Amino acid sequence: MIKKKDKYSVAVVGATGAVGRKMLQILEERSFPVGNLKPLASAHSAGKDLLFQGKNVIVQELLQDSFIDVDIALFSAGGEISQKFAPVAVKSNCIVIDNSSAYRMNANVPLVVPEVNPNALKGNPGIIANPNCSTIQMVVALKPIHDKFKIKRVVVSTYQSVSGSGQKAINELKVQSQEQLKGKSSLPNVYPHKIAFNCLPHIDKFLNNGYTKEEMKMVNETRKILDDDSIQISPTTVRVPVFYSHSEAINVETEGPITAMALRELLAEQAGVCVVDDPENNIYPLAINGEDKNDVFVGRIRDDISRDRAVNFWVVSDNLRKGAALNAVQIAELLIDGE
Repeated sequence: MIKKKDKYSVAVVGATGAVGRKMLQILEERSFPVGNLKPLASAHSAGKDLLFQGKNVIVQELLQDSFIDVDIALFSAGGEISQKFAPVAVKSNCIVIDNSSAYRMNANVPLVVPEVNPNALKGNPGIIANPNCSTIQMVVALKPIHDKFKIKRVVVSTYQSVSGSGQKAINELKVQSQEQLKGKSSLPNVYPHKIAFNCLPHIDKFLNNGYTKEEMKMVNETRKILDDDSIQISPTTVRVPVFYSHSEAINVETEGPITAMALRELLAEQAGVCVVDDPENNIYPLAINGEDKNDVFVGRIRDDISRDRAVNFWVVSDNLRKGAALNAVQIAELLIDGE
């Protein structure tokens, strides 16, 4: 894992971005033992001040020598930056926790959700991959189902917030919404179509099989995390005009007999899951209630009326927290608790 210390030197790459700022917030919230914090970003952002533990910390430019004497680096600056600088960090004996897709499907890189597969961290991995946000919240709910009933097939439709595309997308939704309500029109920039008051069944690039990269990430990452290539997964990912938190409608078919009642009891015991399921009183997970929360919220749990050994449920989680920053910090916590 990592040499035991009282305090650790931690770098955050992409510190001025939405996820990078959230990483700093969560490191502070969870009292991670940070002895020295090194916020890193592009030359454009270098020199900016960020608040951490009541003090202003100056953002430094990301350079080849940035990882000297750094114990753990949390990366959230995109795949190209990770491909260029993660190996540099490893050469400086720094452990990298990478939020991009650059290393997720590398056979030698653990892809980790702490509540699901913490044992994947065994050994001395130089780079650890943080899964895709939509995958993370799904596998937290799938893990106990697979352990007890063995999953055969998953059909999932996602309703993903614009914050998954970064601050520019958040700003675009705000502007487009304001313009629409004023009876004005505005051209899309981040997305191929207007996102305000609209749903786009298109996240990332389309592939030759008709699915998008985002959809295939959910397929391949879920199989790797659950260590089972036999699971059949059929995803549809949709961008919706919501600022924060992703929602997912999931149908699961299992080999063992499963019921909604059994699933409700099972999920109530799962770490990181909060069951919110009282439809008679209009109580179920909502994106606006998931915002800035750590849990994966599950509700609308019901038997599939079209087939045996299948259930439906609804999953909500904050994509910037559990879907990115929190999961990365939880991995770091596992690393320092490993000895």
